[in-house]
Amino acid sequence: MDPLWLAIIGLVGMFVLIGLHVPVGIAMGVAGILTFSAMVDFGPGLAIAGVEAINATGSLDFAIIPLFLLMGSLASVAGLSGDLFRLANAFVGHRRGGLAMATIGGCAAFGAVCGSALATVATMTRVALPEMLARRYKPGLAAGSIAAGGTLGMLVPPSLVLVIYAVLAEQFVLALFAAAVIPGILAAALQCAAVAVYVRLDPDAAPSGVRTNWPGRLKAGRQGWAVLLLAAIVTIGIYGGVFTVTEAAAVGATAAFLIAIGRRKLDRQTLSRVLRETATNTGMIYLIVIGAFTLTYFLALSHVPERSVALIEALDLPPLAVIFALYALYILLGAIFESIAALVVTLPFVLPLVTGLGYDPVWWGVMMVMISGVGMITPPIGMNVFVLHGMTRGIGLGRIFAGLVPFLVADAIRIVILTLFPALVTWLPQQMGLMR
Repeated sequence: MDPLWLAIIGLVGMFVLIGLHVPVGIAMGVAGILTFSAMVDFGPGLAIAGVEAINATGSLDFAIIPLFLLMGSLASVAGLSGDLFRLANAFVGHRRGGLAMATIGGCAAFGAVCGSALATVATMTRVALPEMLARRYKPGLAAGSIAAGGTLGMLVPPSLVLVIYAVLAEQFVLALFAAAVIPGILAAALQCAAVAVYVRLDPDAAPSGVRTNWPGRLKAGRQGWAVLLLAAIVTIGIYGGVFTVTEAAAVGATAAFLIAIGRRKLDRQTLSRVLRETATNTGMIYLIVIGAFTLTYFLALSHVPERSVALIEALDLPPLAVIFALYALYILLGAIFESIAALVVTLPFVLPLVTGLGYDPVWWGVMMVMISGVGMITPPIGMNVFVLHGMTRGIGLGRIFAGLVPFLVADAIRIVILTLFPALVTWLPQQMGLMR
């Protein structure tokens, strides 16, 4: 049989398995092994699974994943997310909608510590939602600011999704981290602007709070010193050339551990839970990565990526039309799949297409992560929304999605700006000498 048809059958089989709720990593691995075996032989087909498992688990690049996951879990246990929220609230909480803006700021800062959108949403739901509801914020605005702010957790460096993209796309991870800085700032600013417009149109959605005096602000700053120190250690260590990214992750995890110990938040039972949580999430990510690498073997033999690129190029569509069509695809995938799964399934096809259109792979990595984040708050699914709804049964899905409308408009503006002006993404890593 023509290798192209075998590849199509393999891909269809993979999506059938995913539709049957088989874990994404296993579905990719099974499709990769069986299709490659049909093309070559069953022995080599089985061998590639073992080879890729050894390569992935032995890679120093992927050692970043469990270390950053551990740092995020320890930071959450130590109460650093609450410190961040109180610090932001001390400066902007008195404004109309200020608590929602403080939540967005807290999400961005906590994302720089934990690197996960879902973890950021879960943490800020526990910390910020009760505060907003107690101060008579409308549930839609309160929940919407958390779900939208949570998407910053996968964009603001250090981002686990950017790490995995860097390895799979063979790009320098520091270049991707630097490229995400300006889009991350723009995202937070536009989300805060969305809150400002929301409360201007509906003043009852967010009553004004009491202004915190400067002694109170200084007190919040002293309470938040630990999270600021942790973020500074990781960020300055990486960009100052003191640490490699892997070393920074290890130092950050150690610092978070010491902070949790110093605050008496870490007993034997809590430490055991943190380690189990980290191991579970690490195993899930490694399984997806191993499955993705296994999948690439039969894709390479069948030349599916090259044929896909040639087919789309033959349509003679404007590059921007292709890019926006890909955006629609990733929003859909982000609404259905976990962002890492969406990335690894599509990257072998999409990256050659994007680079063939003349776009930079670093720019595309940031845009793809950002678009997947939009998918995580897009109806009818939106994983961030379902996580939040699962933790707060009193707020209906319809109300949460309605509260997200201004943030989706802000995201659309951000996407258009960064697409029309890609230098906003690539300027900083170029200035730092991290890319040509």
